[in-house]
Amino acid sequence: MKLSAVVSTFNNESVIKACLDSLGFADEIVVIDHHSTDKTASIAKKYTKRVYLEPNDPLNIDVQKNVGFEKANGEWIISIDSDERVTPELAREIRQVIESNQGYVAYKMKRKNIIFGKWIEHSIWWPDYKVRLFKKGKGSYTVSQVHKELHVDGQIGELSEPFIHENYQTISQYVQKMDHYTENEALALIEKNAHFNWIDSVRMPVRDFLKTFFLQEGYKDGFHGLVLSILQGFYMFLVVIKVWEKQGFREEQPDNFLEQLDNERAALQKETSYWFFTSCMKLTKNPIIKFKYKILRKLVK
Repeated sequence: MKLSAVVSTFNNESVIKACLDSLGFADEIVVIDHHSTDKTASIAKKYTKRVYLEPNDPLNIDVQKNVGFEKANGEWIISIDSDERVTPELAREIRQVIESNQGYVAYKMKRKNIIFGKWIEHSIWWPDYKVRLFKKGKGSYTVSQVHKELHVDGQIGELSEPFIHENYQTISQYVQKMDHYTENEALALIEKNAHFNWIDSVRMPVRDFLKTFFLQEGYKDGFHGLVLSILQGFYMFLVVIKVWEKQGFREEQPDNFLEQLDNERAALQKETSYWFFTSCMKLTKNPIIKFKYKILRKLVK
């Protein structure tokens, strides 16, 4: 079976070589370059003549990958971004499944996110399943929203080996991308006639932090996990206030503004304590200390 690797890239000269080096197991490489202003395109041309230019539209970059899928000649396609790479173990597994005809039209695989120099092993970052391997004509992006899942027409299997994502390398990079992603998400919510109350700007970011840091065990990644959970909460804050912006900065100032804010603070404080004590219960092996945290958790309910 012929396999095509389709790579989407924009200004990724520092990582694209590692990506393309990892794709030597593919029969062809198709690169969709979004008019990079650095050396990305020239590096790509050392690996393949099939480098195509597409407009740089951060809000539609996934949909533009369909151009590469259409140009691919292989019966199977693996879709990879330029800051990602395929391990030798995954390459062997991919070759095995496409040759064995197991009845699936696509496969999902785990993605190892390397963020600020560390593999993030918990919360939303792992196993971070992505459908990236599919039969030509069976997979496409249909929604103009960044990081929406690939639409697949047929049954999806699962691979055991992960691929690597050299994700955010600096705080500035995270913040810059966050602006694009939150803009896109706010526009999608506006299309759905979403409405937020002013208190949601407090409640939703804090609850997003609690979910990421405690429920999804981001704390197990140490300070990296704390930073990423805070940033995730800030992400939600930006989404809420960007919706507010797009709806005309509607004025909301109830007479009991501070009273409502204090009530929300008290409720969120209880919720934070509950999840803190629950996480401490999970971590300790001492039955006496575990019992202590259990009592404290009951007190804050």
